[in-house]
Amino acid sequence: MDHKAWLARLPSEVKADLTTRSDAAGLRHLALHLGLIIAGGTLIATGVPGWWLLLPVQGVLIIFLFTLEHEATHQTPFARVWLNEAAGYLSGFLLFLPFLWFRYFHLAHHRWTNIEGKDPELEGAKPESWAGWVWHVSGIPYWRSEARLIAGLALGRVRAPYLPEGALPRMRREAWGMLALYGLGALSFLWTDALLWVWLVPVLLGQPFLRLYLLAEHGDCPRVADMFLNTRTTFTNRIVRFLAWNMPYHVEHHVAPTVPFHRLPDLHARMRAHLAVTADGYAAFTRDYLARRM
Repeated sequence: MDHKAWLARLPSEVKADLTTRSDAAGLRHLALHLGLIIAGGTLIATGVPGWWLLLPVQGVLIIFLFTLEHEATHQTPFARVWLNEAAGYLSGFLLFLPFLWFRYFHLAHHRWTNIEGKDPELEGAKPESWAGWVWHVSGIPYWRSEARLIAGLALGRVRAPYLPEGALPRMRREAWGMLALYGLGALSFLWTDALLWVWLVPVLLGQPFLRLYLLAEHGDCPRVADMFLNTRTTFTNRIVRFLAWNMPYHVEHHVAPTVPFHRLPDLHARMRAHLAVTADGYAAFTRDYLARRM
């Protein structure tokens, strides 16, 4: 049974229940996530003893706002549209990942998951050697591509089959808005280096953790249309599931992307017996991924 057949057999009342969005659930999760970021930033900014040890922790906390931005492309973290949009734009700004562009990119990924020539995620080749893996995980290719993307959007030079022509002016305005805010942030260095230590250095240190996490979603999965085969669910602990807004339940998310993050565990309980591609943690996935490249 493929994912479409499984989803078709799910009772309509169950689908309606699983796809119910909640401001309360989203705001509770966001408040704790942002609260941890603010707390970490405060400790770093005030220079508590050993503050430098908090830099990678702060980086992981900030960089995993990617999973919130990702969810916001689906309008699922909150019931109110404006909350989803605000979360998406805020996360995109902090991660140098333009939200409007990412929405179209990501929805194309969902439509053509792991299909050669159609899934835009496959345009950035996955590492096929140890050296390639180190380069990929370093985050350097990501930062280079995002710098080119923001500049290209601002100059109106970005085109892709998944980007509607009518949306390009809005993407251009978003890019200019981001650049303006980054410019204001740069001016703050004239009197304080706080942003460097509470934001910029942490996201550089945190990016490798996100690269490792994202590789597990589809890395080495078959290039077929069945979501039970082309996507991986990774079994992990509560801390990682919290940071990633339950996206380690990734097969579940791809089979039913309208199910909000807080209901993915319930969907997983119904779907688990049908999962074909899984990993027992990110360390296990990484070990196996590298072993296949020896």
